[in-house]
Amino acid sequence: MPVAVVTDSTAYLPPGVAEERGIHVVPLEVRLGDRVGREGLEIGTAELTEALAARRLDAQTSRPSPAEFAACYERALRAGADAVVSVHLSRELSGTWEAARLAAEQVDPQRVRVVDSRAAAMGLGFAVLAAADAATAGQSGAAVEYAAAAVAQRCRVFFSVDSLDRLRRGGRIGAAAALLGAALAVKPLLHIEDGRIVPLEKVRTTARAAQRIVELAVAAAGEGPADVAVHHLAAAERADQVAQAIAERTTTSRLVVSELGAVIGAHVGLGALGVVVVPKHG
Repeated sequence: MPVAVVTDSTAYLPPGVAEERGIHVVPLEVRLGDRVGREGLEIGTAELTEALAARRLDAQTSRPSPAEFAACYERALRAGADAVVSVHLSRELSGTWEAARLAAEQVDPQRVRVVDSRAAAMGLGFAVLAAADAATAGQSGAAVEYAAAAVAQRCRVFFSVDSLDRLRRGGRIGAAAALLGAALAVKPLLHIEDGRIVPLEKVRTTARAAQRIVELAVAAAGEGPADVAVHHLAAAERADQVAQAIAERTTTSRLVVSELGAVIGAHVGLGALGVVVVPKHG
């Protein structure tokens, strides 16, 4: 049987793709006030955006437990998989990778391989899809792992937020870096470097932030082709405009436009806009 591919709920694959490709998804947990639920199952983007807009509930997130990953791996192996490749959110942003690694050691470290995508959202999602492609082609566990890691190596992520406060409070960016975005009417642009969120530059307006994201994405794509995803939280119109501008200026092999889920959305806040670029050749 082909290698089983596992990921977590922050991959934000297009609707129906995980089921169609046989990808196992282990959800992270979201807490909105006293309400706790699994991302994408009990708590989704709509509930998060409502809570953030009303400012009445604190949003927190937590990783899956090693036991949840272990149960998933064991089910896949019992179903006949020769090996499991588990691809996850950057270890610098979450304990999810570590939970998966602990589970792999418990289940069978020779048959379960855990990959750090060094990204989030479709930065993770494109790595998962590469792993699924390799698995479908009948490649070995090592080859499937390599396919995911190669995408992680080429992936670039750029995004803007209205405020760095949520990232700072969640520990995803340092207090010193957060000061860069504290000035009135400044929109921080960030990117992911070695799995960490790092300030890139500051712009004055939301429109300029979107323009710079397009410019950065086009430069990252090079001569193409490239897989591209545009993500947002409660900024659908701007996301569509950014996607159209990127499509006009570069060659895209896949172009995904989607709203962020509750876990990543809880840390970037309303108005976040970002782009993931994976050139086919790095």
